[in-house]
Amino acid sequence: MENNGNSKSTGLKVALGILLVLFLGTGFYTSKLYNEKKETEATLVKEKQQVMTDLNNMAKQYDIVIGENETANQNLVEARARIQGLMDSLKVSQNSVASLWQYKKKYLSLQEEMNVLLTENDKLKIENSLLATSLDSTNVKLAERTMFTDSLLIQNTEISNVLENAAVLQTVGLKAFGVIERSSGKLIPTERASRSDKIRVCYTVAKNSLVGAGDKELYVQVTDSKGNILGANEQITVGSESVNYSLVSKFNYENRSLNICEFVSPSGDFAEGRYVVNVYNSKELVSTTEFTLK
Repeated sequence: MENNGNSKSTGLKVALGILLVLFLGTGFYTSKLYNEKKETEATLVKEKQQVMTDLNNMAKQYDIVIGENETANQNLVEARARIQGLMDSLKVSQNSVASLWQYKKKYLSLQEEMNVLLTENDKLKIENSLLATSLDSTNVKLAERTMFTDSLLIQNTEISNVLENAAVLQTVGLKAFGVIERSSGKLIPTERASRSDKIRVCYTVAKNSLVGAGDKELYVQVTDSKGNILGANEQITVGSESVNYSLVSKFNYENRSLNICEFVSPSGDFAEGRYVVNVYNSKELVSTTEFTLK
């Protein structure tokens, strides 16, 4: 009976020992699993943060490239939006190996896409730079051509004005004096106002090869000492002014010098004093002289 009791006591001790070993083993294994889980979670959190940092850096690169363009490339904008969407999704994702692996795959795909887009963008920048340089060169040449054309236009206008102004008849040798007219037609110069029958005005039309041949007109104005206009006293416009003239001197111009004499008769007696004689073409005063009747 004692042996049987001892045997039971020994078996109980063995069972308790086994249970203790199992308990300790289970505790050790559980502790090991817990520590491994903590390490895995810490690793996942660290890698998740790294992926988030990489995505954030990628987004900044897109921001720089997009900011350099006044008109952003639509492909760059859409790629930037995809990165932001992935970052927002990653923030609320579970910390699991499968989940993190999916995000890494998406990141690597976006990285490849970014490399392609940025390479294309660099090519576009170079092409745009070359185009801008070419356009600037074209604009410079166009501006130079415009300046040259404007210069020619100004020169042509100036030449045209010079020719227009030069293509008018001029007179030289203008002289005037009183004359006594005999019944025979003979003319005798006089300085006496009381004896003068007419005023004789003579001048030479100078040769001007710029003026075409044909019938021409000059306007003679004779003013006495009292400021009266002798003769017809009719009005014309010379340049921008109105001028009263005494007579119209008409002649046929044949591209050579031509001597002309005209007569002006008074409406009454000639006044004593200084007389002024002016000759006008259609644009300007071309000669002037004066004389005195006593």
